[in-house]
Amino acid sequence: MRTAARLRSALFRPAVISVAVYSEADREALHAQIADEAVCIGPARAADSYLNMDNIISAALASGCQAIHPGFGFLSENPDFAERITQAGLAFIGPTAATIRLMGDKSEAKRNAIAAGVPVALGTDGPLRDFDEAISEAERIGYPVIVRPAYTLGGSGGGIAYDEPSLREIADRGIHLSRVGQVLIERCISGWKEIEFEVMRDSAGNVIQICSMENIDPVGVHTGDSLVVAPIMTLSDHDLKMLNDSAIKIIRELKIEGGCNVQFALNPSSSEYYLIEVNPRVSRSSALASKASGYPIARVTAKIAVGMALEDIKIANTTAAFEPSLDYVVAKLPRFPFDKFASAANTLGTQMKATGEVMGIGSNLEECLLKSVRSLEIGVCHFYMPKFDRMDTAEILEYLKQFRDDTIFAVAELLRRNVSVDAIYEVTQITPFFIRSIEKIVNMERALKANVGDMETLKAAKAMGFGDKFIAQLWGMKELEVYRLRCEKDIFPVYRMVDTCHTGAYIPYFYSSYEGQNDSRLTEKKKVVVLGAGPIRIGQGVEFDYSTVHAVNTIRSEGFEAIIINNNPETVSTDYTTADKLYFEPLTPEDVMNILHFENPEGVIASLGGQTAINLADPLMERGVTIIGTDCAAIDRAEDRNQFENLLNELNIPRAKGKAVTNIEDGIAAAKEIGYPVLVRPSFVLGGRAMQIVANGEQLRQYLRTAVEIDEDKPVLVDKYIQGREVEIDAICDGRDVFVPGIMELVERTGVHSGDSISVYPPFSISDKVKGIILQYAKKLGLGIGIKGLFNIQFIVDKEDRVYIIEVNPRSSRTVPFLSKATGYSLADIATEVILGKSLKELGIFDIYPTEKSRWYVKAPVFSFNKIRGLDAYLSPEMKSTGEAIGYDKTLTRALYKALQASGMHLQNYGTVLATIADRDKEEALPLIRRFYQLGFNIEATTGTAKFLKEHGIRTHALQKISDGSEEIPNALRQGHIAYVINTRDPGSNATDGIQIRQICTEYNVTLFTALDTVKVLLDVLEETTLTISTIDA
Repeated sequence: MRTAARLRSALFRPAVISVAVYSEADREALHAQIADEAVCIGPARAADSYLNMDNIISAALASGCQAIHPGFGFLSENPDFAERITQAGLAFIGPTAATIRLMGDKSEAKRNAIAAGVPVALGTDGPLRDFDEAISEAERIGYPVIVRPAYTLGGSGGGIAYDEPSLREIADRGIHLSRVGQVLIERCISGWKEIEFEVMRDSAGNVIQICSMENIDPVGVHTGDSLVVAPIMTLSDHDLKMLNDSAIKIIRELKIEGGCNVQFALNPSSSEYYLIEVNPRVSRSSALASKASGYPIARVTAKIAVGMALEDIKIANTTAAFEPSLDYVVAKLPRFPFDKFASAANTLGTQMKATGEVMGIGSNLEECLLKSVRSLEIGVCHFYMPKFDRMDTAEILEYLKQFRDDTIFAVAELLRRNVSVDAIYEVTQITPFFIRSIEKIVNMERALKANVGDMETLKAAKAMGFGDKFIAQLWGMKELEVYRLRCEKDIFPVYRMVDTCHTGAYIPYFYSSYEGQNDSRLTEKKKVVVLGAGPIRIGQGVEFDYSTVHAVNTIRSEGFEAIIINNNPETVSTDYTTADKLYFEPLTPEDVMNILHFENPEGVIASLGGQTAINLADPLMERGVTIIGTDCAAIDRAEDRNQFENLLNELNIPRAKGKAVTNIEDGIAAAKEIGYPVLVRPSFVLGGRAMQIVANGEQLRQYLRTAVEIDEDKPVLVDKYIQGREVEIDAICDGRDVFVPGIMELVERTGVHSGDSISVYPPFSISDKVKGIILQYAKKLGLGIGIKGLFNIQFIVDKEDRVYIIEVNPRSSRTVPFLSKATGYSLADIATEVILGKSLKELGIFDIYPTEKSRWYVKAPVFSFNKIRGLDAYLSPEMKSTGEAIGYDKTLTRALYKALQASGMHLQNYGTVLATIADRDKEEALPLIRRFYQLGFNIEATTGTAKFLKEHGIRTHALQKISDGSEEIPNALRQGHIAYVINTRDPGSNATDGIQIRQICTEYNVTLFTALDTVKVLLDVLEETTLTISTIDA
């Protein structure tokens, strides 16, 4: 949707009319709202809408379009779609069908690369479908080899095989995950330099290079997981020209029209190189290249597709035919989910694992790298990670023999211990130039330690990108003291413009620097700053960018100058045309405060950028900033445990009994008093990080000792676990009234994080009495906390219809886009109007709760478990999903069906169900298994579960347990005949059989259920969509 919105803005010029297509679930999507026209092309299920070629072409013809853009998913790589569009007399915005076929067929693509004079790595001549072929080819090529599955995204299912056993494992998984059951095998050139070019070609054959990028990590790490810098820094003029010329040869040979990404591997010891991959479309790397260069790749690609030449497309004061020239340095750092999946190995390879990324812009390499690391929000502010203090040098060197998510932090620690650059290069294969850059940072650390309080050293450190927080650690001061020292000495950055065309045009896109002159122009208009949400990660995704973009649009419409601060190149908010000004900077107190010191806005909105922005409110207030909307005192009343408890007592609102503890023994005592099971979690977190249900003192002691940091500044919350239905609302408070546009009920009972649950609007089982209590509590809490704008509340409803508060989030939430689309109320826009001073009544809202919609709206989570090997996919209070999908219909079952299909769940009404059920769940699971049996499914189960099912009349094939040495279950899962796995466990249990079953399910994309509530929903859907046979009088 983000790229669709950019594409539409590209076409929004005189004589070009844009028509957006959308599914029933996306009626209110941004691209549909801002297009000149919008056409619904089918239900939520992608196969019935966004992947339905007939519907898309019919919509284009009916609306009088001349061209179709396929988006940037599977249709952009489907040659049949391109061909059918052309046959319908329309233009296809993208490569020709022939070109797509060439690039989809990797073997043919290789042959064309060779024809263009571009070398390719030794590998198979065609796709392989079985192990014997793969083994034969690997022996011919020589180990190690890279296995590349055909038609997968992000390198899914691929890897490096060092011998026959590892080849069998990777090839088996790759063939299984490939949409066409094929893999390719190539010579492994792990350790070579990886280089990327973003190039553009028009129909007249004119080609330009937009951005050159160099991976800090060597070949062997997926480029999406690598640290990447732009422009290229370590190549000789000869090698740079050689690769640039090859990229241009490729795009010309393939006759690609529009943007194209080309990746090469370069031997670090010679000029030997190979083509790795060509993406004949705008790709994931294109967002980075576009933000790094300021060149609007999506817009130019769209205009080329409708027949315009590069020289006819206007950009700033020039045309799109210019080649951008960077006078700054950009670094991209990936954001990984290993903080969520502590059990998974943090090793990297050819399969992408990052969930998002950040970008830093600076005047030198060290500055942009340090900006990027400050932006990651992983608990560090510098290339220093305390974990390496506990490892000796030999351990760290051994640790670095595999690619890791924290390699660069380990490199910095080795340099602090005076390990040589050559020794580090030998083990990591990171180009010495980049290691020496980290060495400069380490040397500056030493200079700061040796010159505490020295202003010249401080200025040099700031020019290198050091943050106040780390300088404060080195100087034994508080961060605020360093800030005040800079204020006293007037040490502040200037803001330089991202201008790669150098024509004198004013482009409102800025980065900070302690070198050069200020380019950002102050205006007389009143200004409002919106804080962005930072990198995409589990618990905080593009939902928050949705809110910030809507807020910016509303602020501008109200006559204010809208300023956005963000660091994520994958977002709409970081398109410099979205706000009046874009500052591409880390979201830290220091970096934000530097901008506010310069801009002097009316206020800052911190309640729309998720927990990232909320966490900035208090430190900004300490520095004298006005937080508009929900202020710091209100945030504390919601998030500080003691204040919140006191408020609930005052308002007579019940919640689960609980206590905040600051040491292990207090935690054990609190749990004993409350009674097990208890829910434990750190305070001030997002996405339920490190949240867990524990059943006894031994499990709690283990949790407090290993899962979280606990001290006076980091209390852990211990709450009584109440099992019941979970209900959630998003609401708006203007200080006098509260508006609740909808109440959402979750399918899964408490114990599964709300972000991982299926959410339904309107609620399907709670009574009107419960709804009334929820609305009463919502009004009390909105006014009592002092909310001004959006807030989110989660409730538990027990079997007696008693309503308890789980928590209040004094900010925009993950569900705002869903509820906005379902109810028709644009919550982010309404909340922004309220923040700017309007009342709900002035906005025409007089009732606390509008009439519920007659249709059903369902939000289903999307998981990416198969990207990371070794994780445990059991759903728990800690969030694990990476996205969501919506379905809606007149009946709940059909809406559920659409949402589950759209989320990527493989719904089968035949096959085998494998059940492994905890003893406490067996009675509840019995009627569910019986329903599968009556639908015609075969039932297999572990021995204990099978015995129970047989005793109750269900024919069941028993499989021996893995812990007994049997391979029956792993083999059954790998063979592909298992349609569904149902696996439950007792609270806090870490049974190894269950963990191994779940891991194999994720690796082989077997549909897994760990909550019986989800199984009930699935059965409702299957029973409605499956034809069954019975006797005539049944």
